[in-house]
Amino acid sequence: MAEVINMPRLSDTMEEGTVAKWLKNVGDKVEEGDILAEIETDKATMEFESFYEGTLLHIGIPEGEGAPVDSLLAIIGEEGEDISSLLNGSVVSSEVQEADAADGPVEDSSASSDEVGTSAEVPEGVEIVKMPRLSDTMEEGTVAAWLKKVGDTVEEGEILAEIETDKATMEFESFYSGTLLYIGIQEGESSPVDAVLAIIGPAGTDVDAVLNAKPSSGGKASAPAEAQKEAPKKEVAEPKSVNDGQRIFASPLAKKIAKEKGIDLSSVPGSGDNGRIVKKDVENYTPAATPAAAPQKAEATTAAPASAPVILPVGEEGSEEVKNSQMRKTIAKRLSESKFTAPHYYLTIEVDMGNAMASRKQINDLPDTKVSFNDMVVKACAMALKKHPQVNTTWNGDTTRYNHHVHVGVAVAVDDGLVVPVVKFTDQLSLTQIGAAVKDLAGRARNKKLTPAEMDGSTFTVSNLGMFGITEFTSIINQPNSAILSVGAIVQKPVVKDGQIVVGNTMKVTLACDHRTVDGATGAQFLLTLRSYLENPVTMLA
Repeated sequence: MAEVINMPRLSDTMEEGTVAKWLKNVGDKVEEGDILAEIETDKATMEFESFYEGTLLHIGIPEGEGAPVDSLLAIIGEEGEDISSLLNGSVVSSEVQEADAADGPVEDSSASSDEVGTSAEVPEGVEIVKMPRLSDTMEEGTVAAWLKKVGDTVEEGEILAEIETDKATMEFESFYSGTLLYIGIQEGESSPVDAVLAIIGPAGTDVDAVLNAKPSSGGKASAPAEAQKEAPKKEVAEPKSVNDGQRIFASPLAKKIAKEKGIDLSSVPGSGDNGRIVKKDVENYTPAATPAAAPQKAEATTAAPASAPVILPVGEEGSEEVKNSQMRKTIAKRLSESKFTAPHYYLTIEVDMGNAMASRKQINDLPDTKVSFNDMVVKACAMALKKHPQVNTTWNGDTTRYNHHVHVGVAVAVDDGLVVPVVKFTDQLSLTQIGAAVKDLAGRARNKKLTPAEMDGSTFTVSNLGMFGITEFTSIINQPNSAILSVGAIVQKPVVKDGQIVVGNTMKVTLACDHRTVDGATGAQFLLTLRSYLENPVTMLA
């Protein structure tokens, strides 16, 4: 089914965009994550990537031309698909708008009069910053951290806040200079796109007057004046404690130094904005002499039962509600959709890893070379997918898409959940290249430095829990893939070889398949090929 792509709002003040350059032509194949066009906003020229796969069927805005936000930018679908209804709908819509503008100017002026009147009432130099749409699928955002507090001076280009979208946590910079007068969305809170995020302007500006001038901006702006006056005071008085039982706010350099020195950041007082821990806080930190008190407390606790005639369980029940992050909500939504729409079935096979262990040792003995067993599994999967293209597919309802390229996603556990960075064209990479790519992607995934494009486009996924001692498990398919491989630990145990019982090293792998695209025999043949590569690693080096 064709997907309509509209002109995105790439900044909080963007009303229209100009297509500076198209990087795809009508008829070109488009992969999820490909850059479609360069779009010039009121702030800068930015790359705009596709969140869909298919053929570029229509370009709605030629190069050099501008159009309002939400105008038809492009249509992506299956090659040869009829999109006349979509185009006619767009034409009819534009004709209706033109007719309304010509015959009914009263409605148009009334619809925009709030904005015009509001702009007139907002004092000169005061800017209302709204929650930006940082991806075309973003519906709401969560403020992960404020890097400025009310009363701080803000320069154009400075980072105001870290905003968590449905795809990643991104830094949001200010496009204005002035004083941060008001914060509309507190840390940890979520609000829809276009909700009032902050107000920037000259010091001493009457914030209530600005907020009252925006009655249509939602709950934040229409709150009682008394509550809005309290918000800035709370923002100034509340910080200084970074250990609030949830997130610890610290600069990347402070985290790095703390890790090198083995310092627990939860015990370090922060001197930065909102109690944020900075470099000097870690360098000047001296651990308090509190651990010595712990044994005394333990002794007292140990001694207490001796004086009690009857030992009964005592205590106070407790629990807490922790707000789900955008990442956790997205994971829950997508995995639920996968589990309840794709008919899963599972196939498990045991692999003799003796030769793989010997080969890995020889490879890692080479200078500047490091290969893990997971890298070998990823390489074996990529080669097996080329021999069994049915596993490298996507179910599209009326059609099945056969991917001629192999992009293997590697599941990485992070603090907030799970991300799947993608190693592109995996079958064309050597073992050492795969090892370097996985190490780089996994490291940046844990630091939340991955771009959306680096997490999109997988055709198959590998999930490995062997390093945790898990010998066998099953995974939920990472759609739109048709299969995912679960990799267990290498276990030393007795095995039979040439009629003799000897010590062997085996590993179990489980393939979860979507029965709509991968039949049982196909999945079994894929696993046999995979085992052949892993038990004879030299075949992967040819």
